[in-house]
Amino acid sequence: MRFLVRDRILGFGEDYWIEDQHGNKVFLVDGKAMRLRDTFELKDTHGRVLIDIHKKMLALRDTMVIGRDGEPLATIRRKRFSLLRNHYRVSLVDGTELDVSGKILDREFGVDYDGELLAQISRRWLHIRETYGVDIVREDADAALLIAVAVCVIHLAEKERGGLARRED
Repeated sequence: MRFLVRDRILGFGEDYWIEDQHGNKVFLVDGKAMRLRDTFELKDTHGRVLIDIHKKMLALRDTMVIGRDGEPLATIRRKRFSLLRNHYRVSLVDGTELDVSGKILDREFGVDYDGELLAQISRRWLHIRETYGVDIVREDADAALLIAVAVCVIHLAEKERGGLARRED
């Protein structure tokens, strides 16, 4: 299953659709304006909230939290001791961990569980400007969760890059 995601998914107050490979609207991204922290919801075509995403306010490192039905589902942060700056860990509440690695800022990376690829994120397949694809490899995988993971990792990497650029000035 492949989904098309606009590159600037995390814009405050910005709403737009994520489409499947056939151009069908699948998920609505609802960017919540007027909030103190980055907050977004991923909704189905009927308006039901499937995933909510927000930045953890009190954390030593930038951290994004993914929730479902008002309960935390996963926490995402850059790996602490990684030689690769583009390596993130997704800690699910059930104790499962997903690894995200690759060229995050270039939109060329994968999401793995225990060495098995769950999703591949890439711009290579697409000719649509400012769009990347999220290719869900396993049919039994939670597509909404994997799209949320991709969005969060990109957001964290861009914030880190922006923070480094500001420190160099």
